[in-house]
Amino acid sequence: MSEDTTFRPTPGQQSMGPKTMEREQAAPQQAQQMRAASGVPCPKCGTINETDAMYCASCGAQMRMDVCPNCNSHIDPDADYCEVCHHYVRPEVCSFCGASLSDIDAFCPECGSPRGGIVCPNCHTLNDFAFCKQCGQALTEEARHMAEMVRQTPEYKELRRLAQEYDALQMQLPYTSERDRLADEHCDQLRQRVLRLLAQDEGVEAPVIPEPQKPRMSKEELDRLKTEKLQQLSQLLDAMAAKPQPKAAQVRNYAMAQKPAGVRLAWVCNYKKALHSSPCGCAKPQLGGKWVVLGHGMQNQIKDDK
Repeated sequence: MSEDTTFRPTPGQQSMGPKTMEREQAAPQQAQQMRAASGVPCPKCGTINETDAMYCASCGAQMRMDVCPNCNSHIDPDADYCEVCHHYVRPEVCSFCGASLSDIDAFCPECGSPRGGIVCPNCHTLNDFAFCKQCGQALTEEARHMAEMVRQTPEYKELRRLAQEYDALQMQLPYTSERDRLADEHCDQLRQRVLRLLAQDEGVEAPVIPEPQKPRMSKEELDRLKTEKLQQLSQLLDAMAAKPQPKAAQVRNYAMAQKPAGVRLAWVCNYKKALHSSPCGCAKPQLGGKWVVLGHGMQNQIKDDK
C-alpha cells in the first residue's frame, strides 16, 4: 500500500484563507516598521533605539544630543563648547567662572567678566575663557590669583625646573662626528689658555678655569638625557592631573594656571580621550584631564588647532 501524502490543514488552518495567511506572515515585519517609526535613531551609527534609551544598544553612544546654536552640529547635553565650530554655547553660564547668568546680564554678577569675551592684551586674541587660548595669559583677577597660587606649589616649581632643563637640552648642539668632537676640544683648550693668560696678567699664578656652562656631548647622550627629562615631566604631569569638578570653568582655569612654558604640551581630556591644544578646546573639561608632552608627529592629532 502506498503512503498517503495528501495535505490536510490543521483545525486552525482550515478557517484561514490565503489572504489571512499573508497578513499573518507580514505581521512581524509591520511590527518592526512600527518600532522603527516610533524609535529614535542613534546619532552615531543610525541604529533605531527605544524612545527612552539613554545609550545606543548597538554602539553604546549617548542618545540624547543637543544642537549647537551656531553651526547646528550635534553636541552633548552637558557640553558648553562646540568642538566643530569652536564657539562657547551656554549663554546662561559665565564661561570665565561658571556662575549663572540671566538674559539681561552684560557682565557676570560673580566675576565681572563681559559676556562677549575678553581680548588678550598680549596677543590680541578674543577669548571666552579666563586664560588666553593662544598665549596662556591670565585675563581675569580670579585667573591671576589662581595662577599665583598654583605657581607657588612645590609641584609646579619642580615642573618648571624640569621644563627649563628640557628646553636647555633642546637648544644644545651635539657632536655629529669625531672631527666635530676634536674641533670642540681644541676650542676648549684655546679658551682655557686665554683665560689662564688673562688671570696671570692680573697676578694670579694658579687660576681656576671654570668649566663650560653647556658642555657638548654626543647625539646619543643628548637623546638619552632628553628622554629622561620627558619621562620625569610625564610622571609629574600625571600626578598633577585635573580631577572632575562640577563646573567646566574650574577645570579650565586650574589646568591653564599650571601649564609651564618652555615645553610643547597638549591636553588629553577624560571626555573623549582626545588631544586638544588646551582645555579651552574641550567640550566637557569638567570630567577632568591632564597635560601631556607633545611628541614628534603628534601635532596633527590635536582636534582644535584651527
